[in-house]
Order: sequence, then C-alpha cells, then structure tokens
Amino acid sequence: MLARLSRLIPGLLLYGLADAFMIKAAVGVDSWTVFAQGIALRTGLSIGLLTNLIGLAVLLLWIPLRQRPGLGTVLNILLVGPGIDLGLWLLPTPGPLWLRIVFFTTGLLLLAAASGIYIGARLGPGPRDGLMTGIHNRFGTPIWIARTSVELTVLLAGWLLGGNVGLGTVAFALLIGPLCGVTLPLFDPITRRELRAARAAAGTAGTAGRSEPPPPAARSELSA
Repeated sequence: MLARLSRLIPGLLLYGLADAFMIKAAVGVDSWTVFAQGIALRTGLSIGLLTNLIGLAVLLLWIPLRQRPGLGTVLNILLVGPGIDLGLWLLPTPGPLWLRIVFFTTGLLLLAAASGIYIGARLGPGPRDGLMTGIHNRFGTPIWIARTSVELTVLLAGWLLGGNVGLGTVAFALLIGPLCGVTLPLFDPITRRELRAARAAAGTAGTAGRSEPPPPAARSELSA
C-alpha cells in the first residue's frame, strides 16, 4: 500500500500541475472545464461547485459500468485542486503565442503521464478517468477510443451550452485519448501484460484461421 500511495499522491499532484500549465497557456481549456463553464452560464452556479457536482454525476455513470470508487477516487478530489493552485502560483504567465503553445503542450503531456502514474497505482481512478477505464473494461473498447469519445461528447455539450472553446480545447480532446493509450501501459505493468496477452491471443487466432493447427512443440513456442 505504501508503494502504491507513493505513486498515487505524486501522480495526482502532477495532474493538477499539468492543468495549471494549460490554464496559464490561455489557448483553450480542457473539455470538462468547457462543460462546467457552459452549465455555469445557464445556471449561475460557480465553476468550482459545478466541477464537484459533475464529478458526482460521473460517479453515478460508474454503476452500469461496474466500476467501484477507491481511495484514489477520493484523493483525486482532495489533491488535484491544490496541485492546480500550487501550479498557478509557481508558474509565470507566458506572453508570446509560441511560449503559450509550449506551456499547453507541456501540460498535455504531463497530464497524460500523470494519468498513467496514478491510475497505475490501482487504488481507484478519478471520476472522469474511471469513466474511460470503465468503458474499456466493460465493452473492450480501446482506451484511446473510450477517452476520445468521452472528451468529444463533453466538449460538444459544453460548446452548445456556451462554454469557451479554443484551439487548445480541440487539441486536448483529440490527443488525450491516444496519449493515455501510451502512458497507461507504460506506467502500469498489469495493463502492459494484459495488452501483450491480448495481442498474443489475436495473433494465435489469426494464425489458426490461415493454416492448420501447429504441432504441440510449435504451440509451446508460440505460447512462450
């Protein structure tokens, strides 16, 4: 548990720092913030309160996906916010457009890495990341497709409600899924082994469909 917490807590703080980089870049916020902004315009509620309410609503979507919250889910709420505040206090405000693009790109890459680190601790994903992994586990949907589909859906809803959409928002929605598809197996040995086993099984099935079954010795080598 201590080793897993040593991954979880830095991963969540890094997630908040990554958000701060993108906020400072001011070239477009992530899809969920656009969604919160849109609802805020319609209801008059604060974005901070709506972020919590949206997180609770997303947790309800976990029920049909058979996801269970864990310690990581709770700590996600407690640590990501302070990570954002610390990052906004430490980071300067970039001026030139090229520097703002660098800030946004840094934040996007850090956020993908942070997702892999803290989800890989296996103590429970955050509400939004749990939705991605829940779709992946329940339906076998590739991680990057699950994440991209969720981000695009939320982005469209937020934009229709009047949320602020920029080029950075579009880049985040399109790229975070493929990036998480790389970082999750990179930082999580269990996910990495599962992907290798799935590829091996697919390769074995393809070989069996094209030729006669191999002899026992060959099957042993193939399994190895």
